Amino acid sequence: MRILRIYQVDSFTTEKFKGNPAGVVLNADGLSDQEMLNIARELNNSETAFILSPDGADHELRIRYFTPKTEVPVCGHATIAAHYVRAIENKLNSSTVIHKIGIGILPVEIIKEGNDYSIIMTQGRIEFDPPLGRQERENIVKALDLKENDLDQRCPIQIVSTGHSKVMIGIKTRSKLNALSPDMLVLTKISKAIGCNGYFVFTMDSESKDVLSHGRMFAPAIGIDEDPVTGNANGPLGAYLVKHGLVENNKSIFSFKGEQGQAIGRSGIVNVTVNLDNGEPKQVKIGGRAVIAFKTQLQL
Repeated sequence: MRILRIYQVDSFTTEKFKGNPAGVVLNADGLSDQEMLNIARELNNSETAFILSPDGADHELRIRYFTPKTEVPVCGHATIAAHYVRAIENKLNSSTVIHKIGIGILPVEIIKEGNDYSIIMTQGRIEFDPPLGRQERENIVKALDLKENDLDQRCPIQIVSTGHSKVMIGIKTRSKLNALSPDMLVLTKISKAIGCNGYFVFTMDSESKDVLSHGRMFAPAIGIDEDPVTGNANGPLGAYLVKHGLVENNKSIFSFKGEQGQAIGRSGIVNVTVNLDNGEPKQVKIGGRAVIAFKTQLQL
């Protein structure tokens, strides 16, 4: 009999029941792929992180991520959750941890703040697909319950990735963002056609000087009708905004706060930093706070 130590963590927030909930299995060594999938399905978060021992000398731990339907290569909020739990459990000082995940070996910064922590993860290589063709664009706009005049015409509808790709869809107003009622079945079908499972609808219609963008993310093809707060959407958004000249920057670094989840009562904030090389986005980091909702044990 094995006893697994499991946490439920709300990421990108300091308030329980806000932000994005993730499961964290601290001692996942020896679990089969099916067992991990079963646990993720049982916890029923958008993602659950499974912490594993390293399998090489070039990293300190491995993490695998499962939705209730499938494994994914990386997950922002579950990474924040996993490293937050490790920091709490091991009483870590500020430090850099090297982890191995589905997109490679990358650093994570642990920042001790009194008796608490914030976590900053470096995301994967930035990749821009060409803007989607007219028919694909029209299909996505219709499936998202949008009209052409809702769109921010400065924003091409385009797949962008920092490890787990998202379709970027810029719109004009927060009121329309909060009123969206997407057709999940149609989005699932479109995902198969375009090879991308996530749709990130965002606006820069913000009432706060501290918050640049507001967004919602839908990924029904992998069992996530709506993800509350998505690191792998807000991170690529930063690269996208720089690439298309939608924000001012000093040609070396651009930072902003993105809010997500308000429409479903789980608001959270993602801190995004884009490092630039001659004005081009070259590396993205995302960070945030977290809070433990509960911890438990599972006997297998």
